[in-house]
Amino acid sequence: MLNSDLVALGGLALSAFLAATLLPGGSEAVFAGVLALRPELSFAALVTATLANTAGGMSTYLLGRLLPRKEATPRLAAVRRWGSLALVLSWVPLIGDALCAAAGVLRLNWIACLAWMALGKGLRYAAIAWALA
Repeated sequence: MLNSDLVALGGLALSAFLAATLLPGGSEAVFAGVLALRPELSFAALVTATLANTAGGMSTYLLGRLLPRKEATPRLAAVRRWGSLALVLSWVPLIGDALCAAAGVLRLNWIACLAWMALGKGLRYAAIAWALA
């Protein structure tokens, strides 16, 4: 792998991680740019973006987990009802960060949260890659 490949994937990883935190931003344009400019990195880009975006989502989960436990509000009740499966939607703009934080506040099983979150985020990047192919 060339240094330029590592720079491209590193930039993608940073973008994907930050996009999944409470900070505003998106990584889809960076992902699409890597695919357009370096199509030979498609699989590596898909894996990198999925892992980094999932790590960012899990950091939001951890922040929620660090908050004091409180009574379930109506917003938390929906996440409690669906459990960690709700995190398949963690990629959705605006609600995704809230879902990750709510899962942490509710102390949902972190392994299940990680798995569902990674699935949803990976499918989103795979759909983008497919649409651009």
